[in-house]
Amino acid sequence: MGSLSIWHWLIVLVIVMLVFGTKKLGNIGGDIGKAVKGFKDGVKGEDDAPAANTPPVAPSQVADKSTIDVETKEKSKF
Repeated sequence: MGSLSIWHWLIVLVIVMLVFGTKKLGNIGGDIGKAVKGFKDGVKGEDDAPAANTPPVAPSQVADKSTIDVETKEKSKF
């Protein structure tokens, strides 16, 4: 009773195609595909691009002035 069969999904698909049309659904699918490809390229190239294009930021040029730069000391295990 609670589960949807294949016939329910086919009827939903036909109604969606009648409402939006096949051309619009094709455009949406293509846009989603381009977005996924762009996301994958961005994630894959994210590690390489910033290191090659931008120089490291010196501590004096950090935008957040509320952080304090301190030296840490190692604890001895005695």
